[in-house]
Amino acid sequence: QVQLMESGGGLVQLGGSLRLSCAASGSIFSIDPMGWYRQAPGKQRELVATITSSGYTNYADSVKGRFTISRDNAKRTVSLQMNSLKPEDTAVYYCYARIEVPYSEDDYWGQGSQVTVSS
Repeated sequence: QVQLMESGGGLVQLGGSLRLSCAASGSIFSIDPMGWYRQAPGKQRELVATITSSGYTNYADSVKGRFTISRDNAKRTVSLQMNSLKPEDTAVYYCYARIEVPYSEDDYWGQGSQVTVSS
């Protein structure tokens, strides 16, 4: 059974930093891409950043220059370093991965981590 387990998140003041991490477990052939999405109250889930197994990254315009995504292919982990946080970054952040398992490939999501930025 494939699982994505998130850690990190919490409450931080304007301009502060937080780090989110996510680890994949289970019978996995490959993971590509991995990434992070977020959903604020009353809004749709939106892409924050993704990273391929070869290290190609993609960021939402709203987080470019402030957030950095990274992954460790051997450990099957992805992390999101969030700096210069703003109140509009407040949301539930979800780890995402496209995972190939025996006989199938599917999208998987973490349980969600609350990030709250106070002004």
